[in-house]
Amino acid sequence: MNFKELGLLNELLKAIEEKGYDSPTPIQQLAIPLVLEGTDLMAGAQTGTGKTAGFTLPLLQKLMLNCKHQHKVRALILTPTRELAAQVGENVKTYGKYLPLKSTVIFGGVNINPQINALRKGVEIVIATPGRLLDLTSQQALDLTSVEMLVLDEADRMLDMGFIHDIRKILAILPKNRQNLLFSATFSPEIKNLAASFLKSPKTIEAARHNTPAELVVQRIYPVDNQRKKELLSFLISSNNWKQVLVFARTKHGSNRLAQYLTKEKIPAAAIHGNKSQSARTKALEDFKQGAIRVLVATDIAARGLDINQLPHVINFELPNVPEDYVHRIGRTGRAGNAGEAISLVCIDEHKLLQDIERLLKKKIPSTIIAGYEPDPSIEAQPIPNGQNRRGHQTSFPKRHQHFHGKKPGTSK
Repeated sequence: MNFKELGLLNELLKAIEEKGYDSPTPIQQLAIPLVLEGTDLMAGAQTGTGKTAGFTLPLLQKLMLNCKHQHKVRALILTPTRELAAQVGENVKTYGKYLPLKSTVIFGGVNINPQINALRKGVEIVIATPGRLLDLTSQQALDLTSVEMLVLDEADRMLDMGFIHDIRKILAILPKNRQNLLFSATFSPEIKNLAASFLKSPKTIEAARHNTPAELVVQRIYPVDNQRKKELLSFLISSNNWKQVLVFARTKHGSNRLAQYLTKEKIPAAAIHGNKSQSARTKALEDFKQGAIRVLVATDIAARGLDINQLPHVINFELPNVPEDYVHRIGRTGRAGNAGEAISLVCIDEHKLLQDIERLLKKKIPSTIIAGYEPDPSIEAQPIPNGQNRRGHQTSFPKRHQHFHGKKPGTSK
C-alpha cells in the first residue's frame, strides 16, 4: 500500500514524498482511514511506529476539507512532555507545509508571552502540555470553544506523570461534539477507564503486540558490580568508538553525575531531566543530534517521545523499576526499519528487576561478562527498600562496600 491509496490530499502527498516516505507503517494504514471517517479512536502504538503521522495527516486533511478560513483553534493535541510537544509540532509543520493551516506549540518552562502572541494571531492547531494549556485558558488567552478534534498522545505517560486531573479539567471545557483520538503504548485499566469517560463508540486498533520491543533491536545484558558501572560504560563507548549513545539513568542527580564523569573521560556528554531548563534541554538534544556530544544521559520522563533518527545505541545504566518502561526505553532505537542495539548494565541488586522484564518479554535476554569487569561473587544482593515508588522515583540503591576483581582493560590498576 502507498499513501495515495489512503485517499490523502495531493498537498499532503507532496510533503510526505519530500520527507522521503513512500509507504505507510501498519499503524498509519489502520489509523488514517478511521480518522478520516470521523470515528473516535483508541490506538495502541509503541514508540517509533509512525503514530504521530498516523493522526497528524488525517487531522490536517479533515481541517482542510472543512476549511473555515477563520484561524480559530479547531484541533487540540495534548502531549505529556515539552520535547514531545515540540516534535509533534514539527510534524504538523512538515506535513502541512503546503496547506494554509496555522499551528503553534505551547508548554511550560518558557516565557508565556510569545505563546499568547501566537494565539492572538490565530491558529487552527494547538499542540500543548496540560499544565500550560490550563494556564492559558485561565488567563482567557486561549479559546477552545471551536475545537473539533482532540488527540491525547502517549496517554499512558500522561497518567504516569500525574496529569489525570488536568486532563479531566480540559475535557470539561471542550465542546461536547468533537472527534477524540487516544494513542497509548499500553492499555492499562487506568487507560481504559479514561478512554471510557470521553471516547464515543471508539474503534480500537493495535499495530503491534502489546509491549513488544522492536524486532530490529538487539538486546544484551552486561553483568557488573554497581560501583564499576561508570567504568564499564566508558570502556564500552570508547573501545567500540560509538558516536551516538542514549543512556538511561534512574535519577536527575545520577544523570548529572554520569554526564560529568563521561566528559572527564573525554567522552562529550550532556544530561536532560526535569530540573533542566527548556533551553538547556533543547540545546543538549540538538547537540546530540548534530554529533557535538556523543552521549545523552536521560531520565525516563525526559526521554519519553525523543525522536532521533537512526539512533544506534541505547544503554540502561540502571534498569527501570517498571518493566514496561524498559520497552519504552529500548524503543528509542531500531526505528523506521533501522537496526539498533539495547544494552543493560546489571548489578546483583537489579536481578529481580531483570526477571520482571524478561517475564514481560517472555524471553531471556542474552548475557555477556566483559573481561576485567566480572561481578564479585562474594557480594550479596541488597533488597530494594520498602515503600519505593514503583514508577521509578527511587533515589538510589543503598551504598555498601564493594570488592573489585580483575583489572580494567588497558590499565595497570
